Order: sequence, then structure tokens, then C-alpha cells
Amino acid sequence: MSAQARRPDAVENRTRIVEAARAALAESHHVHFNEIAKRAGVGQGTLYRNFPNREALLAEVYRRDVEELVTAASALLAENEPWEALRHWLDRVIDYAEIKRGVLAALEPAAWQDLVAHSHNPIEGALGHLLDAGKASGSIRTDVDAHGVLLLIAYLGRLDRDEWDSTARSLMNVILDGLRRQDADR
Repeated sequence: MSAQARRPDAVENRTRIVEAARAALAESHHVHFNEIAKRAGVGQGTLYRNFPNREALLAEVYRRDVEELVTAASALLAENEPWEALRHWLDRVIDYAEIKRGVLAALEPAAWQDLVAHSHNPIEGALGHLLDAGKASGSIRTDVDAHGVLLLIAYLGRLDRDEWDSTARSLMNVILDGLRRQDADR
């Protein structure tokens, strides 16, 4: 059944389930279906009607995060100068990366490799859009591209979970500082 044909309460239940799974992933890589149903305030039947298994639910969390991250690039540019839009977007990347780590840790390699492969181009495109706007405004170096920046960001995934909170944002700031044109106003 398509999302448009669903009853409003069914759409709301599905959204609550995905949000509950996302919150659980932020806390631990070990996500249990029973716990998600309780957090979402739905029964097991509702959970299984929406997601036949844990992998389907985690994949939906991942896809939604990617969609929100990609959509955010244009919205942030509409509300901010390019440099600030990029800074806000990279803050979102930190949050996205933390959930991504949980999803990837909870899924079988074949499942997460497919998810990552399908999300790479949209994320690279969104970042490219932000970088192009910053280059046009003179705030971002002209010798960087989205692919290179994503390679740098990918190394954040090597952080241990216990050092994530204390280290990820400061390392992202180092990346951000490296993107700024040296003669741009600070």
C-alpha cells in the first residue's frame, strides 16, 4: 500500500516507529524490535505490518536520514549565507553519521553495502551544491570538491563510539576550517 493510500493514523504509527528506531540507534547498536514497539507506543502487529523484519526498519531509518540530509542542503542555502549553510549541514552530517554507524553495525554487510551505494550520489550532490555556492560567494576554496570532502568525512567513521561525542565535532571543525578560503573574512 502506498503512503498516500494509508490512513493518517497508520502514517503516524509508521513515523513513530522510525523515530523510535532512530532514537534507539543513537543510544546503542543493539536494537530490538520489542523495544522499538514499546518506544513507539504500538503493538507488535503494527510494527510487523510496517516492517517485516529488523533490517527493513533499519534501512528505512537510514533512507530517511539520507533524504533529510540531502533536502537540508537547499533549505539551508535558502536561509543562510553559503558558509553558514555548509557549517549547519556539516553539523547534521555528524548526527547522520552517528545513526549511520548504528545502522551499519546492526545490518548484514550485503544489506548495508547496498544502502551506502544508493546514498552516496545524493549526498555527494547535496554537498557539491553547498560547495559550489560557497565557491561562488568567495568563502570556500576553489580547489576542493564534494568527493574529496566526503573522503575526509568518512574517516570520522573510524572513531570509537565512546570517543564520538568528544571528538567528532572538533574534527569536523578542522575539515570546515580547511575548506574556508584563506583570504575570506572570518
